[in-house]
Amino acid sequence: MDSDLISDIDSDLILDLDSDLILDLIYVLIFDISVYGRTYFTWGGNVGGSIPGGSSAVCSGSYLPVPRLCAQGLLDLMVVVSTKSPKSEKQYVWEAVADSSSYVIREDTNPEKLLARGAQITLYLRIQNLVKNYSQFLSFPNYNWQEKSRTIEMRNPKEVEKDEYNEFYKKTFNEFLDPLGYTHFTTEGEVEFRSVLYIPGMGPLNNEDVVNPKTKNICLYVKRVFISDDFDGELFPRYLSFVKGVVDSDDLPLNVSLEILQESRIVRIMRKRLVRKTFDMIQEISESENKEDYKMFWENFGRFLKLGCIEDTGNHKRITPLLRFYTSKNEEEMTSLDEHVENMGENQKAIYYLATDSLKSAKTAPFLEKLVQKDIEVLYLVEPIDEVAIQNLQTYKEKKFVDISKEDLELGGEDEVNERETKQEYNLLCDWIKQQLGDKVAKVQISKRLSSSPCVLVSGKLMKAQALGDTASLEFTRGRILEINPDHPIIKDLNVACKNAPESSDAKRADDLLYDTSLISSGFSPDSPAELGSKIYEMMATALRGRWGRSEDEDEDEVEASEVSAAETDTSVGEEGSENKVIEPSEVRTKSDPWQD
Repeated sequence: MDSDLISDIDSDLILDLDSDLILDLIYVLIFDISVYGRTYFTWGGNVGGSIPGGSSAVCSGSYLPVPRLCAQGLLDLMVVVSTKSPKSEKQYVWEAVADSSSYVIREDTNPEKLLARGAQITLYLRIQNLVKNYSQFLSFPNYNWQEKSRTIEMRNPKEVEKDEYNEFYKKTFNEFLDPLGYTHFTTEGEVEFRSVLYIPGMGPLNNEDVVNPKTKNICLYVKRVFISDDFDGELFPRYLSFVKGVVDSDDLPLNVSLEILQESRIVRIMRKRLVRKTFDMIQEISESENKEDYKMFWENFGRFLKLGCIEDTGNHKRITPLLRFYTSKNEEEMTSLDEHVENMGENQKAIYYLATDSLKSAKTAPFLEKLVQKDIEVLYLVEPIDEVAIQNLQTYKEKKFVDISKEDLELGGEDEVNERETKQEYNLLCDWIKQQLGDKVAKVQISKRLSSSPCVLVSGKLMKAQALGDTASLEFTRGRILEINPDHPIIKDLNVACKNAPESSDAKRADDLLYDTSLISSGFSPDSPAELGSKIYEMMATALRGRWGRSEDEDEDEVEASEVSAAETDTSVGEEGSENKVIEPSEVRTKSDPWQD
């Protein structure tokens, strides 16, 4: 290098750029390292913002460290460094091409490119996609030929297209499906932060992901610096752990820890606003014209919202309108509680529901008979978590939730005089049935909910179920109450029997069988299925005997034949026993037995 040229360069500026340094400059371009001076870079001829600077170069008296980056596949790359000391009127240019061992230093004579001081680095390369993907978290704006590249939450929502939101979601969270919905917002005031949140297109594949609050679905940045994606309910409650997104705050310190996050007042305010925005996003999906979107959301994440009914009483007003259930009037499509209340009769003062283990069993449950007759719609709760969630809600729009399988069901419109007379008529039967069943039931009473079934078992039941478990974990700890239908022929016959023949064995067997069948029809399990089967067979035999012309003499002949056959078998066994002598092993001895006396 010409010594005269070196002497004209300011002594504070030393350039030692090689082909490896070119890759270092790319690293500087992509990642935001602390800025020690104002160094400008451009690529493609457009000037960008301040960046950290060079590698082993000292620019304008500030040493700018740059780590090495091993990169491959970058073609047609050239670096031009223009530098000028404030103590000199001359400006020099250093130029090098990638994969070249030589470089050129020359004086810059173009007056339009003269700098006041410092250095300008210009990169000529073809890495548009690389820059677009990895420069999104720079704290300053940067430009390429075609577009301004900044992270999505830092941009104006009006400038971002739906395809960009979907692309950002897929790349950030390694997803292959488009999200069901997204929201992009900036919160200002007491706490300022920017965020983009997404509802995934697919839910978790197992229940463990539902109850696990630790997910990597939320990426927290502070001043565009990534902090963590490993949270345990600090930013979102457990029931909203399926939400994915990016949160960027300027109020939190860069050295924030998980302990600070748990105790930070700023984080608590952020959490509250993030939850609120999430509910707004879900509500928007539920109100959209495309009903399939919310149907898919409910199939994937309905369990989460039901869990929220249990764990977050403060947000019941936001959660309840989002719930969906099958009903007795709509068994094909789920109905919202708003629609259910709107369809209720004027005199209906409660929201009635029935908890069962399946939609099929709900349709045929005897508890529904009188309500269907009165044209009252009933909610079907067919998942184990449903009843617990509804019990935590208690009311909605001043309508109390009422379980139709519990005692003391009041439907209104009953004739009190007729009801009192019926109770007097069947009071003796209720006492007789209770005496026969003993501790199996707490009491027996006239039913207000039956129209076609003879009886039903109800209870003030306390359902113990894990929120996301199976039906095997259900327990009913309070006494069962047997309700009888006074209009049914079986009950009328038993009423006559208890008055005229209270000790009749047939009446007692019918009473036992009535209780066992009511167990099954009411959703309980019989104490002894085999014993129940025997009772049914016995009753069937009694009912069918001689019905189609077969005489009872045939039964007697068959019984006698079987008895004779059994007797003959016993006799033959006895004769064989007398002819064949059983010899014990101790009696078998040889002639040469040394132990023989």
